[in-house]
Amino acid sequence: MATVTVSLPEPMKEWIESQAVNGRYSGVSDYIRDLVRQDQSRKDRREALVQALIEGEGSGGAREWSREELLAEARRRVGLKHGD
Repeated sequence: MATVTVSLPEPMKEWIESQAVNGRYSGVSDYIRDLVRQDQSRKDRREALVQALIEGEGSGGAREWSREELLAEARRRVGLKHGD
């Protein structure tokens, strides 16, 4: 594993150390790795959302759906038949 040195103000250092010893993490490195994983996950979710928005914009104009049409489409997407 690689080593990274980071300079932090004392209050941030104390915060990290307090989080690292709360029982959820085995130490400061474990806490920092978890923060990085969470950041990577947020970035992945954001990119997926942006892609979905781009696809939505490219799919054409919006239209009104009746309640029946919406329910039928929802059933179709989950593989249910009418009345299930």
